[in-house]
Amino acid sequence: MPAASPAATAAAPAYAFDNDHRHTAEQHRCLAAAYDGITTARLEATGVGPGWQCLEIGAGGGSVALWLAERTAPGGGVLATDLDPVHIPARPGLEVRRHDIVHDPLPEGAFDLIHARLVLTHPPQRRAVLTRLLQALRPGGWIQLEDFDIGYAPVLLAPDERTRAGYEAFQAAKGRALRAAGADPTWGRSCARHLREAGFTDVEPVPHLLPWHAGSPGLQLQLHHTYHLRESLLAQGLTEDQLLAAREAMRHPGFRAASSVLYCTQARRPA
Repeated sequence: MPAASPAATAAAPAYAFDNDHRHTAEQHRCLAAAYDGITTARLEATGVGPGWQCLEIGAGGGSVALWLAERTAPGGGVLATDLDPVHIPARPGLEVRRHDIVHDPLPEGAFDLIHARLVLTHPPQRRAVLTRLLQALRPGGWIQLEDFDIGYAPVLLAPDERTRAGYEAFQAAKGRALRAAGADPTWGRSCARHLREAGFTDVEPVPHLLPWHAGSPGLQLQLHHTYHLRESLLAQGLTEDQLLAAREAMRHPGFRAASSVLYCTQARRPA
């Protein structure tokens, strides 16, 4: 398995979602339940299989990295990285490494496939990161990035006007909190253009839109955000009553919303 370079001494960026938080495990569970099906179906289309070398960036709870490790055996392997990789389980064919994609180098021409979900949304240095990822791929290798555009997440049905307004205020405050942390919460819509400008070919974005209702993994993730990001949301002007109304909306059996748009974008390094 090609090794990543040791972590640089530069300070890690302060992402909105702290990976060392009491709500982190629930975040990973909801993400996997809501989006692993989309992620792995598109990855499978690359032909990933035995002998492939893969890089999973920002692996979180490791669900996608584990799937890749099973697909690439025998003879292949997966390097799963994160700023804090403590939640990634150890398995044969899966190497876990602490790594900051913004500051730390990667081996050149080492990977057949690179995947990152909800990672490139966060660092402002996205262009430099894309250049590094292009160089880390073997000629003809694949990259798959998944990122949101949270500018679209309308309420379709709410119990009453208070809960509707609370949910909408929560979504707006979350967008402000992400931007305050240096993220671009609409970056998914421009991901394909940035990949092409960075030198990738065969760029193909696919948007995904899902229905949300009480109990659906995507809405459970949103409900979780009201706890994980509580202090940031309040700092961005969300009131306690709006926060409670948003939670009430998301727990109501009659609540319906459309998800934000998740863009799943694939591209290749020129052969």
